[in-house]
Amino acid sequence: MSPVALGDLAASVRTEVEAAAYRTGWGVANRLPQAMVSSALRTTADTLTRRGGRGIDQLRANLARAAAPDADLDVLTRDAMRSYLRYWGEVFRLPRLAADDIDAAMGVDDIEIAYEAQAAGRGLIAALPHMGNWDLMGAWACLHGLPLMTVAERLRPERLYDEFVAFREELGMQVLPLTGGDPTMPALAEHLRAGGFVCLLADRDLSRSGIEVELLGESARMPVGPALLAQQTGAVLFAATSHDEGERMRMVVHEPVPHRAGPDGLRVMTQDLADTFSAQIRAHPADWHMLQRVFSADRTPL
Repeated sequence: MSPVALGDLAASVRTEVEAAAYRTGWGVANRLPQAMVSSALRTTADTLTRRGGRGIDQLRANLARAAAPDADLDVLTRDAMRSYLRYWGEVFRLPRLAADDIDAAMGVDDIEIAYEAQAAGRGLIAALPHMGNWDLMGAWACLHGLPLMTVAERLRPERLYDEFVAFREELGMQVLPLTGGDPTMPALAEHLRAGGFVCLLADRDLSRSGIEVELLGESARMPVGPALLAQQTGAVLFAATSHDEGERMRMVVHEPVPHRAGPDGLRVMTQDLADTFSAQIRAHPADWHMLQRVFSADRTPL
């Protein structure tokens, strides 16, 4: 067997193992007491942090940009992994939570910004960083009169992606695939022109066509989609973030980003989002689950 074929086989086996781990976690988290699940996830997070590897190393490098000068990066990286594993534990249990449980799990600040735009018949675009629990945020929004459309990165194998889509649709979300389907921008724009709500993770560009901004004091590339959709449809654009507050998550709806015209306007609007993300990440660095390269200095040259 050729080296390429061996590499493809190894990648296939790895994705199957990862998929099995996700499905096992999904089943176990729904059967065991919450305290037992939380303890197991903390232990797993600590083990993964000590073991290290590419994702942990990148998380640590990203957090170094957000941390205070006197921060202990070892402790911060461990806490960020604990937060990340907590996210997965909550995701696995989310389909079984009743409405009262979702309300108990999420505190919300300044949601009136979204309701006022909705009442005026305008579309809404929430741009989110990979912070806290964005699935819980989406579930809360759907429960409180803000059903949303979003875009999901395809997971491998395909059936794992299908399971995640089904999970989110059960919560009331409409999910479009980032790749392998019809272009997402026309569907999102149509939804917004009809007064709909769109939520997009926006602190990491997956298209290689994003806009260079300053994030946490360094050059980074963020997706242009949220600002472009706002320009095209007149929808209200705002950042929405969440962070750990002990037993609850705290969601914050931030002030709308002013609309500006043209390519320069896109850059300024995206920078406005980056500024809000930077402030929130600095305030709650352990809740930023960024295990991938996001800063220009870390990217491999094309």
